[in-house]
Amino acid sequence: MTPEHPRHLAEALRRRSWLISAWPWRTLAYLTSTVPISGVLAGGLLVIGAPLLAAVNALLLHGRPPGIALLLFLALGSLFLLALAPIVSFPVAAIERWRLRLVDSRPLPASPWPGLVARYRSAATWREVAYLFWLGGFAPVAYWVFLLLVLLDLGMVTSPWLVGDAGPVVIWRPIETTGEAIPYAIVAVLLLPVLCYLAGLLAAAQAAVARWALAWPVDATALREVARSRTRLVGAYEAERRRIERDLHDGAQPRLTSLTLQLGLARLDVPEDSPAARPLAVAHDQARGLMVMLRQLVHGIRPQSLTDLGLAGAVRELADAATIPVTVHADLHGEMPEIVETTAYFVVSEALGNVDRHARATRAEVRLTRAGGDLVVEVSDNGHGGADPARGTGLTGLADRVAAADGRLLLASPPGGPTLVRVELPCRR
Repeated sequence: MTPEHPRHLAEALRRRSWLISAWPWRTLAYLTSTVPISGVLAGGLLVIGAPLLAAVNALLLHGRPPGIALLLFLALGSLFLLALAPIVSFPVAAIERWRLRLVDSRPLPASPWPGLVARYRSAATWREVAYLFWLGGFAPVAYWVFLLLVLLDLGMVTSPWLVGDAGPVVIWRPIETTGEAIPYAIVAVLLLPVLCYLAGLLAAAQAAVARWALAWPVDATALREVARSRTRLVGAYEAERRRIERDLHDGAQPRLTSLTLQLGLARLDVPEDSPAARPLAVAHDQARGLMVMLRQLVHGIRPQSLTDLGLAGAVRELADAATIPVTVHADLHGEMPEIVETTAYFVVSEALGNVDRHARATRAEVRLTRAGGDLVVEVSDNGHGGADPARGTGLTGLADRVAAADGRLLLASPPGGPTLVRVELPCRR
């Protein structure tokens, strides 16, 4: 789903309302503010670039090799430029991150000053240096080409007023009369929106390069630690669920069963016309209802069939309880973590429930296979398709449950069907 407000220029360019939004003005501000920065950097590069181009030109056109003094100047100048670039790139990168917010509202954290020595040893620093050279070398060329296109278009727009006594206006051929200039002016006016989009593309390309070059890399060690921490939390949560299940199954459920039995026996001993008969009957019915509710709670934590029959047997039990024919294909080998089995069971349970409630299918199929180190669960049906997580069919909660087990959920449900839910769960312990 496309967000209501685009977060960056490349996204805004795909909107039909781009030309009548604030984005063209933000683009203009971004491009205009680039000119002085790019001009200063280009001037610094020309100190080395101009003598280098002159030497190459003399060698290629006239066969004159550069002198020793020029070679020494180029070598020392290049070394000085490379030595100075990591220092100059730091304030330039800070300015560019601030300017990038004109066309891209996504956060781009600022980089702290790591120290002079660390600055030269950081890979992110040299990405900033590369952006520095790109901004001072390539950007001016692109801006000059775009400026020539703008001037050409403006010349065509104003050509009907420039012909006459002032002499012919040459665009592709001499124009000597206003009648000859008017078609060019009309075409130029029609091209103005195209130039606006070209300006947007130029700014979007520059912003994409800036985001790539100025985004500091994420600490891989920190990411691994977050993943380990998440695994530990999920494992602790699953262990706590199992403890609650055992407490309910072994403690509360037998006592409630005994209470229900005692109330049933008491009902048999009390005459029906006794004043205590009706309250006792109500208490007995409530106890039985509570016992059913408790059994469902225990089943929701970890189904007993999963413990007794294993994943394949528990899934076949779900298939037998479905309202339509369900075929189960299970090719499982080796042990799997409890959280993987539990997640896979509830995936099948929820998916078959969705088939019963929404798909209007006549048959369904469940496949359980091991692919490498993953458990792959596929539930398909021949229903009308069109499943959409946004419509509250339980797929969003199912995806969250799968993500908690470090897996992923894939959905294919075109209008008219069929529907396929595929879940991949890693079985690493």
